[in-house]
Amino acid sequence: MLAVRARVRNGRLTVDEPSDLPEGSELDLVPMEEVDDELSPADLAELDRRIADSRKENLVPAETVFAALRARG
Repeated sequence: MLAVRARVRNGRLTVDEPSDLPEGSELDLVPMEEVDDELSPADLAELDRRIADSRKENLVPAETVFAALRARG
């Protein structure tokens, strides 16, 4: 799964590192802290479905990720 780290600065999401994502790519961002208490059962089911769908489309072999990280130095 592709992971992109971002921070909120002045109410905007700022990505901390360059990305190889194609221009115009859309991402579903989920805060790292637990969100179960804030979501209804229907919302949790929808979130789970979307996460599962995104994983199917964006799988990257671990070897590819490690090679890219090693190439960055």
